[in-house]
Amino acid sequence: MLTKRIIPCLDVRDGKVVKGVNFQGVRDIEDPVEMAAFYNECGADELVFYDITASFEQRRLFADVLRRVAERIFIPLCVGGGVSSVEDFDRILNAGADKVSVNSGAIRDPDLISRAARKYGDQCVVLSMDVKRVDGTYHVFAKGGREDTGLDALEWCRRGQDLGAGEIVLNSIDTDGVKTGFDLEMLRDVAERVTIPIIASGGAGTMEDFAKLFQLKGVDAGLAASIFHFREVDIRELKRYLAGQSVNVRQV
Repeated sequence: MLTKRIIPCLDVRDGKVVKGVNFQGVRDIEDPVEMAAFYNECGADELVFYDITASFEQRRLFADVLRRVAERIFIPLCVGGGVSSVEDFDRILNAGADKVSVNSGAIRDPDLISRAARKYGDQCVVLSMDVKRVDGTYHVFAKGGREDTGLDALEWCRRGQDLGAGEIVLNSIDTDGVKTGFDLEMLRDVAERVTIPIIASGGAGTMEDFAKLFQLKGVDAGLAASIFHFREVDIRELKRYLAGQSVNVRQV
């Protein structure tokens, strides 16, 4: 049985880790390099690193911070933000990342997924989806959750898998930062349509939220930011708790 993964997320803007609620009210927290080193030591299974304004500002993700993060950690690192070409995959992987997350770039050019998968393998290609309910349906949002694309999220996740994505990060804008639990309904609906691993993002507030999450078939990892950043939940304690709930996790 595969272990369930606990993944902290570092949203970075102007060289600082930031966090907001429902993608609004963003505020600075700490240096990403030091935070990455902390998570490496405290039992995180992977680390996700997003340059949250790269797509909106139409610029490249800053590789200098990425290189310094990669030098300090020994767990898999997934990086996204402003990825719009195979050359961006080259640059990010060469800077030390293990996986590349693509969102707005894949919406503009879906074949980017298949081109990258052919070159690097599907295990390197992560389709990140920012999803919000609009008039009773799930819409995919682009540019850091700022732009409603009108894409049906359930159709897009299946298409992303067919194009060669090896994993999906499903972030619920509705629950992002509010700490009332993961969007189980949305996750269940997506899991019914794909067979690749799903990383759940948005809404974690307690250890119990992770236990409920991992009861869902098809969800392989739980991603969170503020509860880890502000030390509201300790990753080691979370893993001990989950093991006690019969969830298979990697202990440290």
